[in-house]
Amino acid sequence: MEIKKSGFASFVGKPNVGKSSIINAIMKRKVVIVSEKPQTTRNRINVIYNDNDSQIIFVDTPGIHRPLHRLGEYMVRAAVEALKNVDILLFTIDAKEGFETPEDYITEYINKAKTPVIGVINKIDLVNNERTEHIEKLLGEKVNNLLCTVKTSAVTGEGLDELINKIKENLPEGPQFYPEDIIVDRPLSFIVAELIREKIFHFTYEEVPHSVAVIIEEIKERENGTTYIRANIYVERDSQKGIIIGQKGQMIKKIGESARKDIEYFIESKVYLDLFVKVKKDWRNKDFIILNEIGMRDDLNE
Repeated sequence: MEIKKSGFASFVGKPNVGKSSIINAIMKRKVVIVSEKPQTTRNRINVIYNDNDSQIIFVDTPGIHRPLHRLGEYMVRAAVEALKNVDILLFTIDAKEGFETPEDYITEYINKAKTPVIGVINKIDLVNNERTEHIEKLLGEKVNNLLCTVKTSAVTGEGLDELINKIKENLPEGPQFYPEDIIVDRPLSFIVAELIREKIFHFTYEEVPHSVAVIIEEIKERENGTTYIRANIYVERDSQKGIIIGQKGQMIKKIGESARKDIEYFIESKVYLDLFVKVKKDWRNKDFIILNEIGMRDDLNE
């Protein structure tokens, strides 16, 4: 592959506008977790897209919101940091919800960054043209460094090729940053933890998903070719532990079976997944954050 253009395109937007879903649709496989619940993405992930003449590094970020606890502060900090030192910002807006107060709040950060912006109006399969044209007009009025606007649907695939082309048009010339066989810039332990957390989001309710963190304690390939994975699921209260385990262990079994299938697909290997649920009271307001790369493991094991 002869690379002519390469660079970083960072998604930015409020929670649950479909940033991660767009990335998965472009990559044609699940590389970042998604759910209908807001604030699923907790930190920055680089996803590497290659075609015949370019390499685009998509930066998936947490949604920018007004944080209610220290975990939220870390998430917003990760999102705001991703506005800097990238080539293009992909300001993503939910077509159904429109350009509202959260978008005004995010626009302030975007305009301060002075990075070129492509507006992405997502979920267009849910609205009419009049709605998207109104959002496009507001983007043009409020975003200082707007290059263009693209209308997309991660569900139908509409607009995704146009988005890729617009990004490529505005990337600098340069060599590839990552080898062709690298899809994400995170270790396997991170990906596995995210896939488990996604299933918890999918199967549980109310405040439980946001009170959960997953730490991978061990990944080991056994002699029979099976990959053994041991993970701790941390919650804030005993009642949440009961919900995740479920009656006669049915919920944890459902979470484990569903996560195992996705992990096996991702690593192309049989997996034995060992899940344990532990209580760490009020962890979201502690100085440590349950994210492997921030180093909460030692605090949790005290």
